[in-house]
Amino acid sequence: MKANTKSGKLTGLSEKSSDIILVVICAIILFIVAYPLYYVLIASVSDPYDVYAGKTFLLPSQFTLDGYKSVFADPNILIGLFNSFKYTIVGTIFSVVMLYLTAYPLSVKGLPGRKWLSIFFIITMYFGGGMVPTYLVVKQTGLINNMWALFLPGGVAVGNMIIMRNFFENSIPPAMIEAAGIDGASKWTTFIKIVVPLSRSIMAVMVVFSMVAYWNDWFTSMIYLPSPNKAPLPLVLRNILIKSSASASQASTISGGFAELNKMTEMIKFSSIIIAALPMLIIYPFVQKYFEKGFMAGAVKG
Repeated sequence: MKANTKSGKLTGLSEKSSDIILVVICAIILFIVAYPLYYVLIASVSDPYDVYAGKTFLLPSQFTLDGYKSVFADPNILIGLFNSFKYTIVGTIFSVVMLYLTAYPLSVKGLPGRKWLSIFFIITMYFGGGMVPTYLVVKQTGLINNMWALFLPGGVAVGNMIIMRNFFENSIPPAMIEAAGIDGASKWTTFIKIVVPLSRSIMAVMVVFSMVAYWNDWFTSMIYLPSPNKAPLPLVLRNILIKSSASASQASTISGGFAELNKMTEMIKFSSIIIAALPMLIIYPFVQKYFEKGFMAGAVKG
């Protein structure tokens, strides 16, 4: 800001100058955020030795698709892709339904025991039994090698539930709910025909959160789904990378074998990252317009 000596008032930057500064700042932030993913993309189609030599800063070097060919040559890749889509769709629907069934009742101020129920949920954010007790519970309930082992133990994400509860409290007028009751609508009818349609924006946020979580989750599958034909895509890609790394280590005793297999391992590593991230990158733009609106509406208002 600069001082106006005649009027004694402070004048700020012009609107055009402010827009230019904001565009520059946004461009810098976009570059910082997007470049790592772009780098992995060009590295996945470049020679690994050129990548390590710093020759792939902006463009691929010695373009090759050998990494992708090696990944898709594995017969389990399509099975893993199908399993990931299945687990992501089923898990997202289950999680969003559970969020609605817990968040909306807790947003009703007249709910008996509302305070204690909220405390009960919040405690689970900070304290848990641990991996071994959880595994024993899952095993005793007969869910080992069953896809529901991925959903039931963590069916309610408490952090997301709090965001949704705040949304219901701040964005849905209580007068509208009362008017529906006066008109004879049951609580279930009010929930389905008024609450759910008015909360599509926060629903989109929860769908994105759940989809990303289930799509990237390989550790839970590794513990509870021992059958290879039930492994999701991230776990299949992990196994491919481990096999490739093991083969490279075994080839160290062969003249020239280690270098080539190590080169292939690096290409597989970069290709696996792109393959695992691509579906979410394709889906996200379609829900992005709801994402910001729903997330800000679900924030705590002071």
